[in-house]
Amino acid sequence: MTSPMLNHVEFGDGTPLLMLHGFTIDHRLLLPLEPAFADRADWRRVYVDLPGSGRSPRQPGPVTADTVAESLMTFVDKQFGSAPFAVAGISFGAQLARHVLAERGDQVLGMCLFAPPVLPFAQRDLPERQVLERDEALLGSLDPEDLAAFSGIAAWQTPEGWAAFRDHVLPGLRAHHQGDAAELARSLMLTATPETRFATHDGPHLLVTGRQDHVVGWRDQLALLERYPRMTYAVLDGAGHNVHLDQPGPVHALFTRWLDELDARRVDLPPAQA
Repeated sequence: MTSPMLNHVEFGDGTPLLMLHGFTIDHRLLLPLEPAFADRADWRRVYVDLPGSGRSPRQPGPVTADTVAESLMTFVDKQFGSAPFAVAGISFGAQLARHVLAERGDQVLGMCLFAPPVLPFAQRDLPERQVLERDEALLGSLDPEDLAAFSGIAAWQTPEGWAAFRDHVLPGLRAHHQGDAAELARSLMLTATPETRFATHDGPHLLVTGRQDHVVGWRDQLALLERYPRMTYAVLDGAGHNVHLDQPGPVHALFTRWLDELDARRVDLPPAQA
């Protein structure tokens, strides 16, 4: 099977940082993290559209988490070669980030996970669905399809919440291939859990979940800490599944701290690898 050439958007130069979006979205979901790089000119941010998402071509053959991961690894090897890099992902993209780390080991400087799924949906320990604030006038003004998408996921159904969803979630929802997404939904978890493929990874890692996340929850992710001794884990109240959109201030602070830790690790690398 020939892997598709994935569309991606890049900013900056230097050490690569692979950015992976979630299921049925595209790279625009993670663009709100860009302000963290205002004073960091030496990071090459690579925002990729996964197969069938955004402007990337469809996945050839069966569409499963495993085949999407295979296409992603082809992209990683072509883009980064043997150079050290970091990876960040949200939701399904966070599962793929863990796969990338399991595949490339010490080549991965560190990893940032937002709302990663750990177990199949039926096995997840989930909080009850909770809407923290609802603006009925706003909801009544939305197109029915946009309303269904927004109200089904958003914890803050307010003008500010809608603006973030409209700019960073909705474009990807409109651009993805629905047939491929339906097929992927039936095989959304990797066959091999990434953490079963290595003992531990000592790089700087960040894990952020939302206390009101009814899609992946926040309790199952505690099991990941055993495999990542240097992992910081934060559960943010007032945040659903799109935790970085719901709580941009705390997420920015945590993400910036993670980048600081990565910068310190890069300084410690042998000159030939930096």
